[in-house]
Amino acid sequence: MTPYRAWFQCVRGCEGRYSLLDVIYNCPTCGGLLEVVHDREALAQRSAGEWKRLFEDRAHTTEWPYASGVWGKKEWVCPEVDDTNIVSMYEGHTNLFWAERLGAQISVPNLWVKLCGNSHTGSFKDLGMTVLVSAVRQMITNGTPIRAVACASTGDTSAALAAYAAAAGVQSIVFLPRDKVSAAQLIQPISNGALVLSLDTDFDGCMSIVKEVTRDNTIYLANSMNSLRVEGQKTVGIEIVQQFDWEVPDWIVIPVGNLGNISALGKGLLLMRDLGLIDKLPRLVAAQSAQANPFYLSYLAGFRSMVPVTAKKTLASAIQIGNPVSYEKAVKVVRQFDGIVEQATEDELADAAARADLTGMYACPHTGVALAVLFKLVERGVIGSQDRVVVISTAHGLKFTGFKVGYHEGTLPGVEALRRNPPLELPPDAAIVGDAIARELDRRNG
Repeated sequence: MTPYRAWFQCVRGCEGRYSLLDVIYNCPTCGGLLEVVHDREALAQRSAGEWKRLFEDRAHTTEWPYASGVWGKKEWVCPEVDDTNIVSMYEGHTNLFWAERLGAQISVPNLWVKLCGNSHTGSFKDLGMTVLVSAVRQMITNGTPIRAVACASTGDTSAALAAYAAAAGVQSIVFLPRDKVSAAQLIQPISNGALVLSLDTDFDGCMSIVKEVTRDNTIYLANSMNSLRVEGQKTVGIEIVQQFDWEVPDWIVIPVGNLGNISALGKGLLLMRDLGLIDKLPRLVAAQSAQANPFYLSYLAGFRSMVPVTAKKTLASAIQIGNPVSYEKAVKVVRQFDGIVEQATEDELADAAARADLTGMYACPHTGVALAVLFKLVERGVIGSQDRVVVISTAHGLKFTGFKVGYHEGTLPGVEALRRNPPLELPPDAAIVGDAIARELDRRNG
């Protein structure tokens, strides 16, 4: 069988192929982003049925490294990395949760939530970072003089990079916007030994600095403009279809910021279609915070151009991005999937997260953005009651305890908090406690 191969190529169609193990991020000809391209002829030598059986078998194994939800699809992800250089926390295989009660409330009984935050560092970023750090380890083995791996982050990317770099024995450097990430997110890279730089700017300012710093080729760039990240993150879409016994949902709703996630989601699904594993595509919905909405504004203008905005403070801090680097890739994907871009206000996203929590979830604010957008599209009749819908939950709610506490204390700016549930403060008197319980049960059941 022909060996599997992949390479970097310009998204704008410029000529030239570049090794995945080269330190390169942009097309040398036009400056556009690069994407990973796989040798489709080699992949097509296995039939769709054979790929399905292989992926199913690997999902139930403990053989290194194929028990990982990412590396179980190694041939589709990064075949250039030797198994001995793979850095994996057995990421992927996250729960596809049937949101039965919430779906019944909005008359969409076939509503599912892909819990990507049930992972090693608590977010979907682990899926991309296992690939990037493994490639770095392979580069170092090959003699490339890489001293550190660096990223700009609004929290989750830095946590994933720091953890995987620590496991690989590689130094990580993270650039965080000061006072714009949660304490839980900040402590993760600190604990994993990253060199943490807290800059008095926003994410876009951090991104500008890290691009300058990584001009030094001994410091490798780990943000999603590096398409190795996309290769790991694209397995989310593949995994969703696999969990539905190889059936494709009608809709997938995903919160977006830097736009690498929706680009990755589309890439995995397109590869499945091209290799015959599926015969249709879902429609994709990109959900943005109204406080940081350049992709939404561009969508309203027919994607004629992307005009960066100054992102305003939002509870959905991980997507507080005004100048997304993966814009070109995301536009292509939205068009290919007949996609929609919609936004949610602070009050809408907080209320959506609280509503989900009351049905047993523990939604992060970014998942709240996706849920709020879902509610809007259902109300408009765009998403129908018979549709199978998947919402991507990108991070674990425990990373955003301040958001939850603020909601139930009624202190979040711009949020009405109609569903707040503060504790009852009572004296240690059984009669008073009993009366309070009775009143509350009557109120809640009435």
